[in-house]
Amino acid sequence: MKKTKGGFRTLALAQYLLLCIVVAETTVLAQRVPRSFSVEETTIAQIHAAMRARRLTCRELVDAYLKRIDAYDKRGPAINALVVINPNATKEADELDRRFAQGGLTGPLHCIPAIVKDNFETIGLQSADGSLSLQGFISNKDAFQVRKLKEAGAIVLAKSNMAEFAFSPYETVNSILPGYTRNPYALDRVTAGSSGGTAAAIAANFGAIGLGSDTGNSIRGPSSHQALVGIRSTMGLTSRAGVAPLNLLADIAGPITRTVEDAVAVFQVVVGEDEADPVTKASRAHPIPTYATSLKRDGLKGARIGVLRQAYERSTTDPEVVQVFMKALEDMKKAGAVIIDPAPADLSQVRRDQNAGVCMGFKYDINAYLAAQGNRVPVHSLEEIIKSQKFHPSVQLRLERAQQSTPQGRIATRVKLRWRIAKPSAPQLPKRWTSSSWTHLSIRRGATRRGL
Repeated sequence: MKKTKGGFRTLALAQYLLLCIVVAETTVLAQRVPRSFSVEETTIAQIHAAMRARRLTCRELVDAYLKRIDAYDKRGPAINALVVINPNATKEADELDRRFAQGGLTGPLHCIPAIVKDNFETIGLQSADGSLSLQGFISNKDAFQVRKLKEAGAIVLAKSNMAEFAFSPYETVNSILPGYTRNPYALDRVTAGSSGGTAAAIAANFGAIGLGSDTGNSIRGPSSHQALVGIRSTMGLTSRAGVAPLNLLADIAGPITRTVEDAVAVFQVVVGEDEADPVTKASRAHPIPTYATSLKRDGLKGARIGVLRQAYERSTTDPEVVQVFMKALEDMKKAGAVIIDPAPADLSQVRRDQNAGVCMGFKYDINAYLAAQGNRVPVHSLEEIIKSQKFHPSVQLRLERAQQSTPQGRIATRVKLRWRIAKPSAPQLPKRWTSSSWTHLSIRRGATRRGL
């Protein structure tokens, strides 16, 4: 059948209109279907790459983490890692999306969801130090490190569970939240403490980065138990201002993350001098380096690493854990490290006196901290905490002993710690000792057949 010119024009117009309708429907469908981005095991760099590629918005990211929290923290496996969720998280995400549309990423931690331990003061969120005795305490200021995270663009998504008053390095249980915090890799295993809530939350992908505090093992232990990276920094590099103290002679706060790169990114943000924490004045004469430049694939080449078998080998040491440890040593050898095994170190001079441990100053530091809070806290001293009886039974004896401590014991502990840190004539002593001021780094090194 012969078509006229007018017929061809009509057919072309109809095809054009049909194409427009198909394109319009496809566009609407694309807007309705959420873009795929998995928060499981994701990193800061991956999040920002997705945002730059317009595959992810801040609101979508926050919603994805909140969905996981809702599904797994109190339901399902019931990890029980979080005490308080930020009710303004989605509003903050929307604001960051608006600012991103105007000028891109707002900072190095733009829209990175952070989990913060319950002993860090956080504006608008309860900071109870894991204790019913401090329930309802909401500070009018952010802890220094929390403020630095926010200034870098991060969103505090939730406050995490912790060992009450940061006492226990073994488990995460307290009076503010019923039950134990569980290890996401094995629900019948402990998280270690006292920053177990932060570590469990990061391991369970409830947030991308976390903050913890460490007096004796409380960043490193939970990081190790949950296959994460934790940094207990050199004393004076990071501020403890706004963190409820256990003992300021040894307290340090810092990052807990999934990768070394992310730990370095957070650490870069939180280091620096703070007038509210005099110990940071020691770093004034030392410019802050760009820590990421130390992230080199061949960074272990020529490094001498000592193995302190006398520090960890016991009759009860799990042989599977030892196997994983030895495999890590072999991996470091292959990367060029020189392994000194065992390290020739006499630990007898640096072992801590169990009767004068680093927590002996708790009474004095917590009293000063609570007094500074005024009427914002329900109790104002250790004595009032004990009288309130609002704490977990497991810490009662610890609290009572702390109340009986004397200034003389506090001074003796300070002298012992300073001697251990500063004594120059003992090159055989391990510098990275638990109670020292030197940097400690916990990294992933593998898992046993039981997933730990």
